[in-house]
Amino acid sequence: MSKHKKLKRYQLWGLVFILPWLIGFLVFQLFPLLESLYYSFTNYNPLRGSRWIGLSNYIKMFTRDKDVIPSMIVTLNYVLMSVPLKLLSALVVAMLLNHKVRGINLFRTVYYLPSIFGGSVAISILWRFLFKSDGVVNQILGLFHIKGLNWLGSPDLALLTVSLVSVWQFGSSMVLFLAGLQQIPADMYDSARVDGASPHRIFFRITLPMLSPIIFFNLLMQMINAFQEFTLPFVITNGGPANATYVYSMMIYDNAFRYLNMGYASAQSWVLFLIMAVVTVFIFKSSSVWVFYKDEGT
Repeated sequence: MSKHKKLKRYQLWGLVFILPWLIGFLVFQLFPLLESLYYSFTNYNPLRGSRWIGLSNYIKMFTRDKDVIPSMIVTLNYVLMSVPLKLLSALVVAMLLNHKVRGINLFRTVYYLPSIFGGSVAISILWRFLFKSDGVVNQILGLFHIKGLNWLGSPDLALLTVSLVSVWQFGSSMVLFLAGLQQIPADMYDSARVDGASPHRIFFRITLPMLSPIIFFNLLMQMINAFQEFTLPFVITNGGPANATYVYSMMIYDNAFRYLNMGYASAQSWVLFLIMAVVTVFIFKSSSVWVFYKDEGT
């Protein structure tokens, strides 16, 4: 068999192997994506069909729907609270687990376990049980004669309480940080200590710069996930109290499945997509300033 025929045969087999994924991508991702873009310009109701209305959904969103901007603000606050706290918690725990002590693998497994459950309904129900007015958290505070807080009933505390679930599930980010810490050459730390560098200086001059690519990746992925958060606020508080946890994804859900206004929900989804795209581009553009790669300058 000639080299050219052998190469074509390999290419054919390669296409056969990726065909299931390719079909799945076209049917379950690309087609629904393009279809939702079309529906965003229509007055689409599953029971009555669709009618082309142009930009009316987008105009309505920013001129007549009074819930859009507040829900965007709630979503932004959720992102700003949950993502930094989650990354900070993951980094701190990863640094604590980056030591060779007896039973360290068990501790690593225990800290990773909450992330296995994801933003599941069961975890959300558990969190609601823990933080209700007579829940376990307030009962523990009562043992120390501390008055319990209205965690889920106060507009000032509800969003923070929901955010803590996401922060608690920092395992995936922690594993990446831990892998990055183990890739930092030990001689860099040894040289810094010989030169008299303090732990504070070592952290900011060696650890953080060497971890910056992983920080960049974790920041990007967690930001995208946080903008799309739905299960936690839906199950724990149902958007309350006083819409304090009514995130943008819940508004999309209500318009799509409660009011059957699929066209308007599609338009809202594309606005969310554009917001995430803009934030992603900003993070990528800013990465040239604060992300350090080993091969730069070599």
